[in-house]
Amino acid sequence: MNSTVDIIFNYFPRLTEKQKEQFSKLAEVYPFWNDQINVISRKDIESLYLKHVLHSLGIAKFVTELTPGTRILDVGTGGGFPGIPLAIMFPEVQFHLVDSIGKKIKVVREVAAAIGLTNVEADHIRAEQLDYKYDFVVSRAVTRLGDFTPWIRNKFEKKDKNAIPNGILYLKGGELKEEIKESRLKAELHPLSLYFKEDFFDTKYVVYVPM
Repeated sequence: MNSTVDIIFNYFPRLTEKQKEQFSKLAEVYPFWNDQINVISRKDIESLYLKHVLHSLGIAKFVTELTPGTRILDVGTGGGFPGIPLAIMFPEVQFHLVDSIGKKIKVVREVAAAIGLTNVEADHIRAEQLDYKYDFVVSRAVTRLGDFTPWIRNKFEKKDKNAIPNGILYLKGGELKEEIKESRLKAELHPLSLYFKEDFFDTKYVVYVPM
């Protein structure tokens, strides 16, 4: 299932020329670094734009605008998802991408530098060790919601500066009702199939948890 950058341009027609150039460059930079430090499965690298970039941008379909200066933490970012696509989409928002595996953070830094992202900071650290506060925490299915929340519960700014209250924006797939019930969180499920027509998104969601 090959996908090109056009899939991004189709769903986000108002991108600037700089944003288009940055999204286009991902097709060169990720395969280069993935050959050296495997952050995306070999079979998935051909579907980079569908399964990784567009999937990450599901958050940008749910939260269409963010106030300049908003701070977002990406926990367990891996090779930079969802953080890097979101940082391209929201150039006036500050992104802090963290992962407990150092070589993955090396890839994030190299990709960000190669495409000229100046609003991304990447650190080899666990979320629990951070002392900073953020408006939103994003992540892509690193663990069950009930296990994830304790890592970041005290990481939120008290004052909201966006249209939706500060909280978690979690990309996850599958049957989630039991997981949400188990977590005892007041979570909202927003199906990505509302935004994207590809079959890949039929069972994928943005889970929003106000904090």
